[in-house]
Amino acid sequence: MENLLLWGLYVATFYAFLPGLISRTFGFRVFKRGRVEKEISLTFDDGPDPVYTPQLLDLLARFDAKATFFVVGSHAEGQKELLQRMKNEGHIIGIHNYVHKSNWLMRPRTVKRQVERTIDVIENAAGVRSTYYRPPWGIVNVFDYTNLGYLQIILWSAMFGDWRSRVGAERLKKRMQKKLKPGEVLLLHDCGLTFGADKDAPGNMLIALESYLEEGVKRGFRFVAIDEMIKLTDAARAAHTSIWKKSLISLWLLWESVFHVVFRLKTVGNEGDPAFHYRVTTYNGETVELVTGGRIAKGDRIAELHFDNKKLSTIAATSKSPVATGIRMLREVEQALPVLANQLAADQEATDIKAVYGVTMIHRGADRLGFEIFQLPEGWFAKSTRLYLSILIRVLTNTKNSAQSSKRREQISPRMLFMPAATIRGYATAQPNSMFDKSERENKALELSMSAETDEAAQLGTKTTAI
Repeated sequence: MENLLLWGLYVATFYAFLPGLISRTFGFRVFKRGRVEKEISLTFDDGPDPVYTPQLLDLLARFDAKATFFVVGSHAEGQKELLQRMKNEGHIIGIHNYVHKSNWLMRPRTVKRQVERTIDVIENAAGVRSTYYRPPWGIVNVFDYTNLGYLQIILWSAMFGDWRSRVGAERLKKRMQKKLKPGEVLLLHDCGLTFGADKDAPGNMLIALESYLEEGVKRGFRFVAIDEMIKLTDAARAAHTSIWKKSLISLWLLWESVFHVVFRLKTVGNEGDPAFHYRVTTYNGETVELVTGGRIAKGDRIAELHFDNKKLSTIAATSKSPVATGIRMLREVEQALPVLANQLAADQEATDIKAVYGVTMIHRGADRLGFEIFQLPEGWFAKSTRLYLSILIRVLTNTKNSAQSSKRREQISPRMLFMPAATIRGYATAQPNSMFDKSERENKALELSMSAETDEAAQLGTKTTAI
């Protein structure tokens, strides 16, 4: 018997208690408060009521206030005119189950049937198919997240006990005035026919609400339905994210400037719009056997390449996808290689280099330009590089946060690129325009190749060894 009770407790905890706690505390998969300047959302549960709901609609119309009504399906049946009036006056009609019963006390299939039946009642009466749902008492079970995934669950930021007559209109006024703040989602009740409520309680709510609306309008607040509150909140979050991204990019570009000074990087080509920077240094990695012959060993002199971060941020911001970013960057590389070769030929420090070297995620198609591609040896450097570039992709690209884009980010795999000194010297005699013509001829084939292997092509990258 004791074990049976224990198992019952476990089931109840994971089926009901934990999902409800997580939703209320952390807002998981629910909307409960707006992020706005001057807007408040009024929401009303348990109706419609043939006596109080028409009075409520009259009151809202006086103040040009829009609200959201979470109706009980069984109460809404036979109230076609009321539901039509709600819709015609610009209010949102939401779902509050067919009967006012907790989701904890029903099987997942029963909850789904309750919801769908209420949707049908609303659609038959008002001609709209509702997508907003508030479970009775705000209680969800673990299956609601999947079974009702097509609905937006709406909770609240403030409630006042207005379903009890003994609270009284004056006390209710004081409680509500404390929540006259932007972003609030108020829970009120326009019907007192549910279990635990008092039949005449909505009368006090209407008195308190009138005072609340008067004060709110006086202070310049707007009372909006839940769809507008969500839309405004999403826009505010997007703007905040944009500011956050811009700040990170600014810090990143500042870091590059400091990096250039500290490590004395040399700019390739036009100072105003460079593609590359480089420094002549010694190679400190594991020995690499080149396909064209020879090897690069620790201590050998190399020219270490760094793609210009400002150019990268511009390309990423104006590209439709990471694949498009990769293609455009490869074109920039191809255009800059003759300039780099000529500059290295004139640089006294670079006379003894054995290769041009870099670490990048733009490696699909790099072999066509004369680079040899190698896996980055596992270790702290490889891990830090992957972390750096994964953050870089998230900040710079316009890719939506889809399952596919998440998968691509997880597959980030930077590579080492080596171009033997003899190969880069060969570019010194090439003209940029002829290289570009060749690039144009091969562009379609290259794009198809990159699109076919998006797990690599979608990965943009830049920064080389010095992190």
